[in-house]
Amino acid sequence: MPDKFLLEIRVRPNASRNKVGGTVGDPPRLVVAVQAPAVDGKANDAVLKELATAFNLRARDFTIVFGELGRDKRILIDGDTENLQNICESLIGDPKLL
Repeated sequence: MPDKFLLEIRVRPNASRNKVGGTVGDPPRLVVAVQAPAVDGKANDAVLKELATAFNLRARDFTIVFGELGRDKRILIDGDTENLQNICESLIGDPKLL
């Protein structure tokens, strides 16, 4: 049975390009920018696909557990927590540069 990893993100819909990386806010949240608009769940679908690519997992390994209709979301990820933590740290980057 896979482990569970909770990730806090901030979505930026209508972005010029899809990108996962950096942080915003306090407490820091991983930024996920998607080109899709925040209409009819299109941005949520795009977010899950981008996260799946960034974490090298399937989109179905990600579940939005909070913030379905907002920009700030909590995502539950099925996978090896140690590996997911390492990937997350590399996506966040050096917090001293923010």
